[in-house]
Amino acid sequence: MARKLKKISRNRISSYISKEYKIFRDIVIDKIKKEALHNHRVLIILSGDNNEKMSILLTDIIISYIRLFPHKKPKILYIYHDEFSDAIERRSIVGGILKKYLKKKGFEAKIEFSIYEASDRYLGTTYQVLVMDVINSLKPNDIGRLIGIVEGGGIVILLTPKWDEWHERTNLFQLSLAVPQYPEPRKIFVKWFKMITMDSKGIYIYDVDNDKIIKKDDLEYEEGHIARSIVFPENIIFNENLYKLALTQDQVNAIKLMENLIDLPKKPMKRSTVVLIADRGRGKSCAIGIGIIGLIDKLITVKNRVRIGVTAPSLLNVQSLMSLAIKALDTIGFKYNIIKREGMVLEIRGNKFSIEYWEPIALIKQDLDIAIVDEAAGIPVPLLHKIWHKFKRTIFASTIHGYEGAGRGFSIRFLKRIREDKTTNLYIYEMNEPIRYGVNDPVEKWQFRVLLLDAEPDEIDEKDFEFIEKKEFIYLRPNPEELFTLENEKLLRSIFGIYVLAHYRNEPDDLGMMADAPHHSIRALMLPNGKIVAAAQLAEEGPISNEYINSLLRGGKIAGNIIPDRLLKHGRLRDIGNGKGWRIVRVAVHPALQGRGIGSYLLKMLEEESISRGYDWIGSGFGATEELLRFWVKNGYIPLHISPDRNPVSAEYTVLVLKPLKDPWNKIVEILNKEFRNKLLESLHDTYRDLEIEVAHILLSTQYSLKDIDSCNSVPPLTPIQIDRVFSYIAGYMTYESCSDVINIIVKHYWHLDRKCRNLDRDEELLMISKTLQGQTWEYLEEIFKTRKQRLIENMRTIITKLIVQFYGVSREDIEKHMGKISLDLYRENS
Repeated sequence: MARKLKKISRNRISSYISKEYKIFRDIVIDKIKKEALHNHRVLIILSGDNNEKMSILLTDIIISYIRLFPHKKPKILYIYHDEFSDAIERRSIVGGILKKYLKKKGFEAKIEFSIYEASDRYLGTTYQVLVMDVINSLKPNDIGRLIGIVEGGGIVILLTPKWDEWHERTNLFQLSLAVPQYPEPRKIFVKWFKMITMDSKGIYIYDVDNDKIIKKDDLEYEEGHIARSIVFPENIIFNENLYKLALTQDQVNAIKLMENLIDLPKKPMKRSTVVLIADRGRGKSCAIGIGIIGLIDKLITVKNRVRIGVTAPSLLNVQSLMSLAIKALDTIGFKYNIIKREGMVLEIRGNKFSIEYWEPIALIKQDLDIAIVDEAAGIPVPLLHKIWHKFKRTIFASTIHGYEGAGRGFSIRFLKRIREDKTTNLYIYEMNEPIRYGVNDPVEKWQFRVLLLDAEPDEIDEKDFEFIEKKEFIYLRPNPEELFTLENEKLLRSIFGIYVLAHYRNEPDDLGMMADAPHHSIRALMLPNGKIVAAAQLAEEGPISNEYINSLLRGGKIAGNIIPDRLLKHGRLRDIGNGKGWRIVRVAVHPALQGRGIGSYLLKMLEEESISRGYDWIGSGFGATEELLRFWVKNGYIPLHISPDRNPVSAEYTVLVLKPLKDPWNKIVEILNKEFRNKLLESLHDTYRDLEIEVAHILLSTQYSLKDIDSCNSVPPLTPIQIDRVFSYIAGYMTYESCSDVINIIVKHYWHLDRKCRNLDRDEELLMISKTLQGQTWEYLEEIFKTRKQRLIENMRTIITKLIVQFYGVSREDIEKHMGKISLDLYRENS
């Protein structure tokens, strides 16, 4: 390669710099200068198949940029796929020429080469030049994650295959979406990407192979640039030097808001909560990092130690926060130690304070002075509510529009309950000004549009409610080829906007999957006026070949096919592999219209279409909450599996539900449901001891039987002595603890009965589950049921009395007549 680089540098570089390219370069350089006045960025795309020529033209653009702003000492990031030889060749040519040029000319510029797999670590960093080689793979998450690191006045350069042919080729991301039943992915997302790019401003495209300008921009701005102005508020409490770390007025205002957490809330208020919402790149995490040092600085004057807990969907998400916290500590002269994990800051520990990262599920178990949730849109609302409810001081930060997910759902679903709580001091601030680049940056506009980062559902008015009342729905079966077009962009945004608000985490890759996954389909409900009120994303799964069945039963893996995979591994019936159905990846109803039966109506339409397609089943998998489970069970879906572990981010167990559509799946579901309920009954004391009792109750109560079983007269398998012991317990001579083994047998027997034989009320069944099956303490149950311990003890005695009446026909009043009569002969006779 070294010999080749020398040859390129001497003999061929000048031959690649054509007249047409010089015109393109001059246009781009002029545009960069003008956009820099507005702190805006420019997107440049080099398209072609000539690796050597592309690398040289790319290097020439980078050098032209370095010469344009020599005072910037620019940082350059080059991201590529090192598993492809052509990508390695391009990276080597660029690196060799740039290194030689910088050394010869004495320019101070830093170029860093990295691979896409490591791109997460660049979140929160700032570069002036970003090169993304997307020739071998266009992964939507990469575009969403990396574009934002470039500051205003900088450039983003994409390397793509030949523009006219790009959408016809198969790339690595598309191949990752294929499944054994459908080995060929669709090729839609790249076409969509090209369409939006051609229809957007601030973008310049050059055909490297043919020396042809494909796109140049005529967007002009008035001369001049308005500098950022920051005004510090009066009467600040935090150290003034901390405020000087802020880069925007929004950050100053956010830091000021956090001063409200210095004092504990005064009665009748129980807690104080600060909520920061913003699009990505507005500096909310950094503002929190600065603000918490201000809080520590004040609180350590009245506390022996200040403990702050920070959580987010991943440790990576809080690195910007930690970085600014460290900078703020240095600013006010605090000493500290840093604890890292895999190169990332896990904890900042000082003599009288600590800032600790915890996974979401673990945060609520800590004893903290302040709890902070960053990227809250990526965490389920029930868990957010638990965090908010437990701690007296909390801070939540959420991205409204960004690659991590959508925060509008967070705003609507999470904040609604907090706003209504009269014991919470709530402080909300929305940050608008970008940190790294100016307002109305054309590259951000393009990024948001191509990835639908700012997609939101249609506005609902009174006329729409009339349509809904009459159930005037149009069932849409959009073809992805037609949906991902400029003509249907509004429809696509409406559908995706509903997904965004209904689900706690959405990524650009979800959009790519909708477009290119060959086994995925989209369905929606539309009103006569064209507004979308509900949408579903579906994945066809099964049948599984015998070879894969044998592998899965022995712990193997298969792409896609989540429901057959899990049911085969845990249900063990080989027949499961023969079925085919739709897994409902997600079903979402417009947030303004939930609770009106629209979701159930859409499920009914999906089921009818599934039957017409000849499918055997339709099902779904989701993080189990009481609300979600009730929705699915109400619509006839039967729980068949629960994951053995909680999701570390959502803190929920995943449940699979299924509705059989024809034989033999009716029998398969009956068997699997019975096995599942038995497994859960025998695991609640151990694996699922922390399962929410409402969730456990629904799972145990949902029974699928093809025929009613007359088992109401069956009795628990108790010995005469065990029966006499439970009689003694009912009479009050023995405690629950002394008879817990017998009570456990009786309670399990109750749950094994046919559903028509289970006659206890819901509260009684919940108490049985939590105390007997999960083995919770009376003190824990006092908190859960909001009832005194002694009352709970008596309630349990009453429950067991009712079951003894049902199983043995012995009432509480008659217990004394039957108790204490066991002899050796009687024992032998009845054993």
